[in-house]
Amino acid sequence: MSANFDLNHRPEYDGVIQKITDYVLHYEVDSTEAMETARYCLTDTLGCGFMALKFPECTKMLGPYVDGTTVPFGVRVPGTEYRLDPVKAAWDIGCIVRWLDFNDTWLAAEWGHPSDNLGAILAIADHLSQIKVSRGEKPLVVRDVLIAMIQAHEIQGVLALENSFNRVGLDHVLLVRLASTAVVSRMMGGNRDQIMSAVSHAWVDGSALRTYRHAPNAGSRKSWAAGDATSRAVQLADIAMRGEMGIPGVLTAPQWGFYDVSYSHWNKDLSLKDESDRNFKFQREFGSYVMENILFKLSFPAEFHSQTACEAAVQLHPIVKDRLGEIESIEISTHDSAIRIISKHGPLANPADRDHCLQYMVAVPLITGNLVAENYEDDFHRGNPMIDRLREKMNVVEEPQYSADYHDPEKRSIANALRIVFKDGTATDRIEIEYPIGHRRRRTDGMPVLEAKFERAVTGLFDGEKGKKILQLFSNESQLLGCGVNELCGLIAK
Repeated sequence: MSANFDLNHRPEYDGVIQKITDYVLHYEVDSTEAMETARYCLTDTLGCGFMALKFPECTKMLGPYVDGTTVPFGVRVPGTEYRLDPVKAAWDIGCIVRWLDFNDTWLAAEWGHPSDNLGAILAIADHLSQIKVSRGEKPLVVRDVLIAMIQAHEIQGVLALENSFNRVGLDHVLLVRLASTAVVSRMMGGNRDQIMSAVSHAWVDGSALRTYRHAPNAGSRKSWAAGDATSRAVQLADIAMRGEMGIPGVLTAPQWGFYDVSYSHWNKDLSLKDESDRNFKFQREFGSYVMENILFKLSFPAEFHSQTACEAAVQLHPIVKDRLGEIESIEISTHDSAIRIISKHGPLANPADRDHCLQYMVAVPLITGNLVAENYEDDFHRGNPMIDRLREKMNVVEEPQYSADYHDPEKRSIANALRIVFKDGTATDRIEIEYPIGHRRRRTDGMPVLEAKFERAVTGLFDGEKGKKILQLFSNESQLLGCGVNELCGLIAK
């Protein structure tokens, strides 16, 4: 017999797929802290979506693919009049949530924004709830949404702890698609085989490149990439629920699997000693760790590695605002990930380019005392030439201890320090901030800021009595958790 053949013994599903599936099927959330944080996360994520609706570049992306489309039990896109099919609704919700780069963040070996998953979760929860009510059944309630968010956060975040997709050029939205696919398949009533099938297809899809997040190609795709990922997740879950077969060895198949094609084969930092070395590493089992430790962006719509630098710049603003022309140099001490992602020199082409530039995000609050989404727009940039003058004076260096503390699971700091040197030889104090206000270590300080951020978002979009009803609901924990998702989505729609 010829040796030129492939053995066709169909394998069991890869262990990672089984681990994810068993988690979404069987894990019981018993952490009060996780549930409370998830409630804040839902509040903040919706608020980010409301704020994004002020920006035409965002709203032009929304709505049905075919004008006039009518969808039975159509999903309400928050803050809009749209009622869409679940696949496009997930796209739209994910788009508005991520547009301003103001929703939550997770930083580890890989980065990402786990609340991106709300696009898929809320779309399916609203659609299913409307169907249930039409049949005389009880709808899903907000507590169900929070549990799904905790699970999606956990899948995305735990995989990110030890596995760096960015180092091999792959984008973190892969993890959004993966987490959303698993959780939404479970919400749709999928059994173990159906969920494993859906998750396997999420891996088969591979990953987007990070090109659109980095100089010199940074652009607005990063603002809708999460919507694209959650939309695909809903589609994959639907395909699996129709009985589509899975691809059990999608990760580990020699030559054709994800590890060989997209991950380990190109990982220059990985010296393969045996087959297990190419597998994903798990620092911990799935639970509720990620939601408990999630990072909120509360003060600034800015890439998270810059948040403490922006805080330091705000503190320095009163000292330097009348001496901007006298500045000789600006010293920025930071961690390695910030240097790799957001340290840029040269012209900045668009808002997405600016909100991923550490130097730009420091210059604006030094000048104005704050940093808001409008500060990234072309008109603001053109009208403030001092921004680029200050950028030219900045020297960004890595502080090794900051990098070590960033990766330390007991600390997970995101430290930055600023010091301004003037032409006369004088200098400001070195302002060092280790933990941004959205960090778990600053929850007590942060949650009032989060609530104020949400109130601004609601009152900026909804008039009068409707805005009051939304704020009243979100201020009453027991009422919110027991609220039908169909009622919630009706309330927050236009």
